[in-house]
Amino acid sequence: MTLALIDYGAGNLHSVANALRAAGCEDLAVTDRPEVVRAADRIVLPGVGSFKACAEGLRAIDGLVDAMVERVHVGGAPFLGICVGMQLLATRGLEHGVTPGLDWIAGQVQRIERTDPAVKIPHMGWNDVALGRQDPASGLVEPGEAYFLHSYHFQPEDGSAVAAMTDHGGGLVAAVAQDNVVGVQFHPEKSQAYGLALLARFLEWKP
Repeated sequence: MTLALIDYGAGNLHSVANALRAAGCEDLAVTDRPEVVRAADRIVLPGVGSFKACAEGLRAIDGLVDAMVERVHVGGAPFLGICVGMQLLATRGLEHGVTPGLDWIAGQVQRIERTDPAVKIPHMGWNDVALGRQDPASGLVEPGEAYFLHSYHFQPEDGSAVAAMTDHGGGLVAAVAQDNVVGVQFHPEKSQAYGLALLARFLEWKP
């Protein structure tokens, strides 16, 4: 099984790669090459920084988005987006203006609204991951505690795409899923045993 970890200059690739190997991935390709993505059995899209910078970085690599679409939506390869990699699944992001996302799960990414002066933005540190009423992630995401670091959050148009929630002065989406696509707002690579267990399940996931 080959896993393609997408390298587009906007992810903490070293940490994610080490976590995937620790979770049991034996054939890992850190790549920006469309032909490698098309041949991969699974795909992971990391992301740190702003939605705008990540979206532009991804699209700047000729043929990469097309290869992802072909492998995931036509070929059915399981896909995991992490942090901004999860946010890029949205229709658009509102950070530094309106930027188109991949539009794989309809919705938008907007700034977390401070409803309580005691609530700090960014949302940073350990927090609970609570499952929604439905399970669009087919058992991939489990309840527990994970490490978050973000100032913007994903609001899907259809609540059935919400796989998990967390609370930070109000509910925030912690994970989204649709068919063979899942995204997590938290960082599995920084979430110790909980994160490694999720990555291990992803390596075996058959959506």
